Amino acid sequence: MKPGIHPPYAPVVFRDKAAGFAFLTRSTATSEKTVEWKDGNTYPVIDVEISSASHPFYTGTARVLDTAGRVERFERRYGGPR
Repeated sequence: MKPGIHPPYAPVVFRDKAAGFAFLTRSTATSEKTVEWKDGNTYPVIDVEISSASHPFYTGTARVLDTAGRVERFERRYGGPR
């Protein structure tokens, strides 16, 4: 790797305010806002709209699409397989 061209890779807290969920990881992203973490250290915090704690796919609240119904409707409308 070439020295001096890569952004700093440091600990950052990502926080999902809607779900009240936060996790500490390492990232090149940074923020002016900071938060005191459970270990007593202060880290930059990045607020996100959706995380695994609030995304419907991970929480099990995702809707199942009726693909069979869509196919049948398409066949009725356009004449089915020939």
